[in-house]
Amino acid sequence: MAQALVLEEKGKLSIRNIDLPSTVGDNDIKIKIRNVGICGSDVHYYTHGKIGPFIVNQPMVLGHEASGIVIETGKNVENLKVGDRVCMEPGIPNPHSRATKLGIYNVDPDVVFWATPPVHGCLTETVVHPAAFTFKLPDNVSFEEGAFVEPLAIGVQAAVKARLKPGDICLVTGCGPIGILTALAALSSGASKVFISDLAQPKLDIAKQYHGIIPINLKNESVEERVKAECGKDWGTDVVFEASGHPSAYDTVLACVRPGGTIVFVGMPVDKIPFDLVTAQAKEIHMETIFRYAHVYDRTINLIASGKIDIKPLISGVYPFSKSIEAFERAASAQPADVKLQIEMPE
Repeated sequence: MAQALVLEEKGKLSIRNIDLPSTVGDNDIKIKIRNVGICGSDVHYYTHGKIGPFIVNQPMVLGHEASGIVIETGKNVENLKVGDRVCMEPGIPNPHSRATKLGIYNVDPDVVFWATPPVHGCLTETVVHPAAFTFKLPDNVSFEEGAFVEPLAIGVQAAVKARLKPGDICLVTGCGPIGILTALAALSSGASKVFISDLAQPKLDIAKQYHGIIPINLKNESVEERVKAECGKDWGTDVVFEASGHPSAYDTVLACVRPGGTIVFVGMPVDKIPFDLVTAQAKEIHMETIFRYAHVYDRTINLIASGKIDIKPLISGVYPFSKSIEAFERAASAQPADVKLQIEMPE
């Protein structure tokens, strides 16, 4: 039995003992968890009890953004040792699936992903995880930063799919955590500047701390007019990342991308949305979608370790494990100035 933060049912959390898998296989490692980020999906399960077809029908441990220390290794593990500081990619694909064999393991229908019903997450004392999906942290990357690798990997995946070129001008619609991280990933991938739009001024203020990110408050300014002023009347940005998932953003991204440019759909709308395909065809827009990430964890860690991306200003608060429920209540309240809250497990 292990202490964990358990979502008992919609709207009800508890810190209690729960029976979790603890056997270390030949290719596995056991990790003592140190820091865990609170993701929007964790909050959504807490407040709504489901995301699409994934429904919380039984108690589930939350959390999938984590760092920790290796405390045991399987007999076949050679790349990690006891005492290594690590972060973990939370999705485990079926190695024999067609998607995995094609290299797109993130869309493997059989993937087992932490804190996605009925799979338990990592807000607990220790976890067992495949060594192949566990990554050593450089000495200059903290546990807090290590727990940030997972959400940043989404931004890096988006930048990879965008095929950014040096000097590209970008727009990100949506200045939530993923929007800001996508903007940072774009800058680190060669973009010369990134516009980012939202209604929440406190989040825009956080984003504008970074050189190269230009905030646009939708209450005061038209994104289309600002892009037109910067890029030319009949042109637009080279890449648009849609990171809000809001239905109103889709006309904006079509209007703001240049002919022959690229749109990367990062945010996920709750319901089906209408989409002006003719406009996209008339511009011959390249359109990409992302779902989680694949093959980018090493890149993401390297970007943090090198100083190319500083995520420390985005950590809005770190709560001890004993106050996990309080942390989730704050996350659910969606305070305008909060970007990322984390929970720190006892040493």
